[in-house]
Parts: sequence; structure tokens; C-alpha cells
Amino acid sequence: MAIVPVNQIEFGDVVFVERQDDVRIIVRIPGRYLLADHRNASGERRVFACRAVYLSSHEIGLAAPVIGKVGERVIADFDQLGKVEGRLVRQLERGFVMRVAANEERRRDLAAKIAWVENHKNHDAPNRRVVERIVPANPYSKIVLADGRVETCLVLDFSVTGAAISADTVPDIRAVVAIGSVVGRVIRHFVGGFAVQFIERQNSGTVEALITSE
Repeated sequence: MAIVPVNQIEFGDVVFVERQDDVRIIVRIPGRYLLADHRNASGERRVFACRAVYLSSHEIGLAAPVIGKVGERVIADFDQLGKVEGRLVRQLERGFVMRVAANEERRRDLAAKIAWVENHKNHDAPNRRVVERIVPANPYSKIVLADGRVETCLVLDFSVTGAAISADTVPDIRAVVAIGSVVGRVIRHFVGGFAVQFIERQNSGTVEALITSE
């Protein structure tokens, strides 16, 4: 039996092993996902925000606040890629890997979009000095809820005055929470998450470290 060479891709504290005949690229693409077995009290499937951290035409690695079961159906929608469906094939400490279900035509289309992302992902990078809302380098954090419960959450973006969060629990509007070590109040819900306004305006040089502290 032929031995297929492998490469290792590191993202934070997670190492992905890839076959050389299925090249993957490292990205930070925002998106949303549904897990087939995760529903709200009304029986509707819940939507969570996520970030695609590596891509191939066969598998996608997600940084995600809620991890499903191996074999569970996943429906995801990513900026620049569109809708992708598949099965959860590997659980990670802070996310999961989904195997893409697609026919050959759809897989070729996905591979072409991934190639475009690879060629353009650094061309339009925003200037952090002039853009108010920033995507953190490390999106993982902890949210402390009003009743004292602590959950892992995903920081989608932030500024000196607030942050957009995705987590398993969606606090009520006006609920007081802590993101990392910064206290704030929930001011808005959106598809896949909620917005928190900090009680005190933060320093631009330290806010990222404070809200992503665990």
C-alpha cells in the first residue's frame, strides 16, 4: 500500500494533519452554522456564529462556541464561500472538523472559491489603526453569566466600547455579563450571537488581551 505524505498545519493549540493531495489553506473567514440535533425550546435549529480556520474542498475546520456529536449533520454558510453542508467528523477542544458533502461539480466550484480566497486573502486586509471594530487574533474567551455560570464563547469582533459574541447561552437584553475580565451589558441579539456594550470604555492597547483572557 502506498504511503501518502502528510503535512501538519498549526492553528493556536490545535494541529491539523493533511494529505498532500488535498491541500488546505489557513484562513479566518466568518460564518454561521447549524447543528441538526441542537434546537431551541420551540424545536427550531439554533444558529451559531463561527470562523473557518482552514479550508479544503473535502474538509473545513471551524472555530466554534458549540461542538456537536461526531456524525451530526452540519449546515454552514461562510462569507466568500456560500452554503456548505456535511457531517461532523472530528471534535476539537475549541471547534470541530466537518467533512463536505458535495458532488464533483459542487466540489470543483468550492475548490475554485478556495483558490480565490488563497490568492486574495491578504490583499484587502483592513488597517487596524483606522478600523474601529477588530477581529481578534485569538477568538476564544470565557463568558461569565449573571448567575455565575462560565461558558466558552467566541469573540466575533470588538472595539473599545463593546464586542460581538457567540455562545451556547444567549443572555437576555440588558443582562450583565463579563467577557474575559471586562464587564458589560447585552444590548442586542442577532443571528448567531449577541452584542455586549462594556460598562466602561476600554483602552485600545489592552482591550483585546482583557476580553480574550481565560
